[in-house]
Parts: sequence; structure tokens; C-alpha cells
Amino acid sequence: MKQVRLTLTVLFWTILALALITVVLFETGVLEFGFYASDQVQAEFLLTIMMEILTLAAIPVALKLFKFKSVRADLIARKHEALRKWGLLRLLILLVPMLVNTLLYYAYGKTTFGYMAIILCLTLPFVYPGKERCESEVEE
Repeated sequence: MKQVRLTLTVLFWTILALALITVVLFETGVLEFGFYASDQVQAEFLLTIMMEILTLAAIPVALKLFKFKSVRADLIARKHEALRKWGLLRLLILLVPMLVNTLLYYAYGKTTFGYMAIILCLTLPFVYPGKERCESEVEE
């Protein structure tokens, strides 16, 4: 269990740190803010729609993933292996769109991406792989 929790925690903090590093680099002026702002108007529109749909779908799916019957049965039957598999998936469902939204916010300078990244960040405490949560997820 300890190794699984370590894997999930490292993934959690690594992607969160990447997002934070991105924020620091752009906010300190090391990287240029809004470098795609005037170009690619259609791409910006399509990315906005795509990321809005992805963000709105990712949150309930990630939060309810361990309640699905097949996932729950797998967690109870295979415990640690299943927790690693489903835990990684749940974290990636939230963390990857958060990181992408952060990058798109600084690329296009459009606050919609920033707000979506913040909303995804606000859901992270509900999936943090703490010791008690990991143990309770694999119990009946």
C-alpha cells in the first residue's frame, strides 16, 4: 500500500509543481504572456470549447470514478494493483486538463482557461491520495 500511495502522491505533486512553475515563469516575465493572443483565433475558439467540455466532464467522472460498480469491484478484488491503476487514472483526469488549461491561459491570455484551471485545482483536495483515503478505497 505504501508504494502505491507514494506513486500516486508523486504524480499528484509533480504535475501540480509543473503548473506552479509555469505560473511563476510567466508571471515573472521569463516567458512571454499571450504569445498566441492575436494569431490563431479559430484555434483559440475550438480549444476553448474543447477544454470547457473536457473540464465539465472530468470533474464528476473523477470524483465518482471509484463508485462505479466495475471499478469498485476491481478495487475490492485486486486492492493495490487496482488502486494504482484507477488512482492514476483519476488523478490524470483532473491534473492533465488543469495543466493544459494553465498553459493555454498563458498562451492565449484568455481568462476562461485560467478559471477552468482554478476550478480543477479546487477539486484536487477531494482526490488527494492520503493514507486514510487509500485504505478506505480498497475496503468493502
